[in-house]
Amino acid sequence: MLASPSLRDRRFVLGGIPLLSLVITAFNLPSGPYGRWPLVLVHWLISLYFTTGYWLCTRQLWGWLLRRFPSPEQTPRRLWTLAGLAVATTSAATVVLTLPLCALLPDFFSMEPGQLLREARFSLLPTGVVLTLYESMYFFEQWTANLRRADQLTQAATQAQLDALQNQLDPHFLFNNLNTLAALIEPDNAPAQQFVEQLADVYRYVLLAQGRATVPLAEELAFVETYLELHKARFRQNLVVEMAVAPAALARHVAPLSVQLLVENALKHNVASREHPLHLRLQANDDADRLLVENTLRPRTAGLAPGTGTGLDNVRRRYALLGAARPVEASRAAGKFVVELPLLPASVPRLP
Repeated sequence: MLASPSLRDRRFVLGGIPLLSLVITAFNLPSGPYGRWPLVLVHWLISLYFTTGYWLCTRQLWGWLLRRFPSPEQTPRRLWTLAGLAVATTSAATVVLTLPLCALLPDFFSMEPGQLLREARFSLLPTGVVLTLYESMYFFEQWTANLRRADQLTQAATQAQLDALQNQLDPHFLFNNLNTLAALIEPDNAPAQQFVEQLADVYRYVLLAQGRATVPLAEELAFVETYLELHKARFRQNLVVEMAVAPAALARHVAPLSVQLLVENALKHNVASREHPLHLRLQANDDADRLLVENTLRPRTAGLAPGTGTGLDNVRRRYALLGAARPVEASRAAGKFVVELPLLPASVPRLP
């Protein structure tokens, strides 16, 4: 950030100060019997002296305010405060910079209040130029960072959708054929009808989630419940699910398919048998700042390959790109695997 003296900022200072002082000198070209160019050089050196002082003071003021009001929502407050303090800073800098020149060249520099006021008023011009340059550079950096962030978020969301549909048929084709299959099942075969309808609901949600950066937690949990009902047809009593989500949390948002991925990982990589049922718990308290996805940790010794952590890494990356206030955290303790998923506000970036 420009508030700290980076290499780029030092080059900006070293190039900008001489250039701005030359521009100021050009608007105040001296004339007189002692020759034009020697006076131009003297005027430029004096202009360089004042410009350096004003620039560095303005740069420190801008950096201090940026640290106090860093967010885009605080930009108007920062600019108004900057405008007020810039006048005071420039006036004080004019007095401090004029003092040594008044001692060295009393015939040309005076500490008379009227003269200092005119100097400070004129000096507001370079101060305004410096502030405009720094604000413009900061705005451009924020703009390019947001573009990169939106692009990364799109890539992460696309990867999550590809992971969810990996090794499966085209979702549109499968969704349409599931509806056809439901119509062909005998009306008295209620379990089969229900299973096919739930499977169709799963694919309907996957389709609807495409192109959305976040979804309400209520929608994601409804999808997870349907997803778990499908697995209960296979696991039966070997899968025990508990949901304890406070109503206040349901309006918060999550990345689509993120909760489902955590549930899927629990089912895929842990034993679920009559002797060792798989307990799965989803919990969000009244503070509504996170969702806990907890499962008994009993890794399978055969069958599916051990997890690579790619899915969880993708979830972590997506939440970081969404600007979550806290990271996605995973821990193992007391025979349980727990993932803490931050809950997001509704006002998050939309996918392009």
